[in-house]
Amino acid sequence: GADTATGNSPQELRVTSDKEIGESMAKHRVVIIGSGFGGLFAAKALSRADVEVTLIAKTTHHLFQPLLYQVATGVLSEGEIAPPTREILRNQRNARVLLGLVDDIDVKNRVVKWRFHNQYRETPYDTLIVAAGAGQSYFGNDHFATFAPGMKSIDDALELRARILKAFEVAEFTEDREAQRRRLTFVVVGAGPTGVEMAGQIRELATSTLRNEFRTFDPSTARVVLIDGAPQVLPPFGPELGAATQRALEKLGVEVKLNAIVTDLTKEGVTIKLTDGTQEFIPSSCKVWAAGVKGSELGKVLADQTGAELDRAGRVVVEENLTLPGHPEVFVIGDMAFVPGVPGVAQGAIQGARYAADLINSRIQHTAAPQPFAYKDKGSMATIAKFKAVALIGKVRLTGFLAWVAWLFLHLLYIAGFKQRVTTLLSWALTFLSNGRSQLVVTNQQMVGRLALEKLGTNVSGRLIEGDDVAPRE
Repeated sequence: GADTATGNSPQELRVTSDKEIGESMAKHRVVIIGSGFGGLFAAKALSRADVEVTLIAKTTHHLFQPLLYQVATGVLSEGEIAPPTREILRNQRNARVLLGLVDDIDVKNRVVKWRFHNQYRETPYDTLIVAAGAGQSYFGNDHFATFAPGMKSIDDALELRARILKAFEVAEFTEDREAQRRRLTFVVVGAGPTGVEMAGQIRELATSTLRNEFRTFDPSTARVVLIDGAPQVLPPFGPELGAATQRALEKLGVEVKLNAIVTDLTKEGVTIKLTDGTQEFIPSSCKVWAAGVKGSELGKVLADQTGAELDRAGRVVVEENLTLPGHPEVFVIGDMAFVPGVPGVAQGAIQGARYAADLINSRIQHTAAPQPFAYKDKGSMATIAKFKAVALIGKVRLTGFLAWVAWLFLHLLYIAGFKQRVTTLLSWALTFLSNGRSQLVVTNQQMVGRLALEKLGTNVSGRLIEGDDVAPRE
């Protein structure tokens, strides 16, 4: 951004006043940070508003996160669940898409500071919608991430796919039986929807898809362990559906360990502590972390400048209209925001986005503001395996095939883009009718890319692309 004029000369004063006149005549500028459900749906909800929308996101795509586990297990390609944001908004003339990582927000001067690698930019706003999502939380044990990636991005899913499939590959030439057994033990930490779906898919991959492909072991003998500190799987679904899910998982061959806290996680395996105080070590080379979320680091940036509170997970405690205390021009929505009674699911972000857009519209048109934000619970769903799912819609509980069909239909409905819906449907047909999976290609780069970049430190991508020497940090 340009520096504001200072001093008292007539010429400088004239320049400043011209700038102000120009700005007052310009359209209201809405800047949206993030291209997830909150960011994208906010942009779309403003399509008819008399505003200029600028959406800044660190990826070029809109990620349909509920299906990320299917990318990690070879059912879907990343393109099927992550259409380009630019393509989705191409017919929305008042929207502009920028690729960049937001580093800072100057709330006082209403400026978003962002960069693409080592190119730095500033974008001013009149209204800001922050929908930067959440990352994985290791509950203070960030070193676990080295051996147990989370699943929040396309990169995470592709790394997990590489780790899972390469575990089978290495097991093929591992002669020591104990070492081979460790290779073929998969531990999933966290028995929420993502953990349940991941454990079920790894089990099916081993039992059905990879059958007869190896010579020194039978893939169906692979061990899949699902761990959670809670007393049931899928806690938000209630005890009845939790018990039904556990039975279905165990019938598939997944070991479920509840009331178990992970106390250590290393290259060799996972140590858990049970409620009676006993400890158990599970040798495993492939671990998946599906437990806990923490709000984007931008939450702290906003809290430091506005005095807004953060909850334990780093989410911003917002006003009843989803804005920040003392800053009605700044909205925080989706996984970044703490709103009592609103779970961290797609619907929470979508409804928050539409509410923010309605409020912005009412301000511009000088009409009555909408009532405080109220979340409408549209239910929860999780798949367990092929033809098996659970769903909680109001007071209606569904299990088995019916829940699975409902799950398929609803997820297909929310995938952005016609092309993506068609190809997803074809991929599902292939997997569900034949047990085959079309996305089992993995590369070494997928497996080690994240770890290599972490060794090099932050702000290195731009220098790598420029061909500069980058020494690993100590």
